[in-house]
Amino acid sequence: MKLPLQEAQLSETEPIVLPLARKAGGNLNAAEAASRRGDISFDRQELSQILNIYGRKVASGEWRDYAIDTLREKAVFSVFRRSSEIPLYRIEKTPKLARRQGAYSVIAATGLILKRGHDLARVLRALDRGLRLVEA
Repeated sequence: MKLPLQEAQLSETEPIVLPLARKAGGNLNAAEAASRRGDISFDRQELSQILNIYGRKVASGEWRDYAIDTLREKAVFSVFRRSSEIPLYRIEKTPKLARRQGAYSVIAATGLILKRGHDLARVLRALDRGLRLVEA
């Protein structure tokens, strides 16, 4: 005996609530749940700067995909040429290093740290460098 399938009524204005993100007094969205767990994330201004350079690289055909990871120790924005590959670059925010080398770093696929610093815009310039003609 087959039961008839029923479609769920969805609303465009109703927020998506994850079952694991519930609290006693109401519901949390995904960002609030991550902050409650203590995960590090990029704020709106940081994401805007990162997505600005990402958009330029996608338009030029260099990059095609990205991933954002929010972890307990750091937040990572990974950039891919193809989805099936390892990331070309990782842009990491590690607040523990903010007083020392700086919270932001750009890391190549080989693990080499290309740039590290306190100012995200300055660190992202490591990705914005164009090719130079070297005369022999």
